[in-house]
Amino acid sequence: MTEGQSHSLRTRIRAMLEGEDALASAVVGGIVNALIVISAVAISLETVPSLPADVRHLLLWLEFLVSIVFALEYALRVWVARRPLRYVFGFWGIVDLLAFAPTLLAGGDGIWGVVRVLRLVKLVRHWSALDRLVRALLRIRDDLLVFLSIAALLIYVAAVGIYHFEHEAQPEAFSSIPASLWWAIATFTTVGYGDVYPVTAGGKIFTAIILVVGLGIVAVPTGLISAALTEELEAERRRRRARRRQRSQGAASTKPTKEGGDADETDPPEAI
Repeated sequence: MTEGQSHSLRTRIRAMLEGEDALASAVVGGIVNALIVISAVAISLETVPSLPADVRHLLLWLEFLVSIVFALEYALRVWVARRPLRYVFGFWGIVDLLAFAPTLLAGGDGIWGVVRVLRLVKLVRHWSALDRLVRALLRIRDDLLVFLSIAALLIYVAAVGIYHFEHEAQPEAFSSIPASLWWAIATFTTVGYGDVYPVTAGGKIFTAIILVVGLGIVAVPTGLISAALTEELEAERRRRRARRRQRSQGAASTKPTKEGGDADETDPPEAI
């Protein structure tokens, strides 16, 4: 294969994998997504204790086949990538690697069996909504960082407070400030599992305050993300309108102005 043929082949495969060729990319994406769903079902069925041995053996071969396909996809993406190292060490490169490595390298046993579930992330690879969400989060990353810092500080304060209110009454449930952090997180996020709860009057009043503050804190990132998504959607619509205007202006500039010619040329005057 000549260098030109190799380059042409890489270009065609890149178009199939990256969505540049809409039809071929839809076919490839559909096959990959189907394999992901099938493997997810197989992973679930593997945990059934009463599963017949023949079926379990079939599921193992199915998992091995799916991993081979994902390994081939990974190798092709590395080969066609414009910047292979950037892909390999990037987010999607790591996801693609973990889609097959646990099975082919470690047999998918133990913790590696759990890692296989990460291949479900591949389902959202070409979702435009996901790109929009990422851009929205990047737009408000400073605000989110401030919110997370305040939330972490308040959770620590809640753990310290409930420890001092409840330690004497419940020395096992609130044995230390680190142990009280579990209660603080569950209460601050308004989950409230009920495994540990205050019994003193001061602890109950303190818990009520934390619940009210927690409701307000949880609502802050929701509003920030909603506003950022709305702004990003409007920006995307403006970009689409701008591209349509550019295409229409480009088509108008290349359109002939008179039949049989491409320019605004006029016939020279007749000699008298």
